[in-house]
Amino acid sequence: MCENMSESEYLRLNSKYLKEAEKLLAKKDYPQASEKLWGAFVEAVKVLAMKQGISLGTHRSIAEFISRLHREHPEWNLMNAFKHAESLHVNFYENHLPEDHVMASKKVLEESIRLMLESE
Repeated sequence: MCENMSESEYLRLNSKYLKEAEKLLAKKDYPQASEKLWGAFVEAVKVLAMKQGISLGTHRSIAEFISRLHREHPEWNLMNAFKHAESLHVNFYENHLPEDHVMASKKVLEESIRLMLESE
């Protein structure tokens, strides 16, 4: 993502991706929904990074920031959520996850997103 994006833009994208994921799940398009869920999670993480003056541009930078957040807020369950998000990201390319896996990951990510965004 562009370094010039604002917090409101990350929040807008988070909301957009969650809504798009719902529509795609209704159509049983699990690979596309998986990518939208991944995106929604990452946009929420980027909001918190931006507030700390950190720019995230790679999977590694995201993973390292999530590790840091996890140490600060273990109750957010972010290490587990990131594993779910990464699995969904792979599902976009591989289409290997059955519906129940996608739906379980969706639930985990939505809860982590809620906790992160309510922390403000």
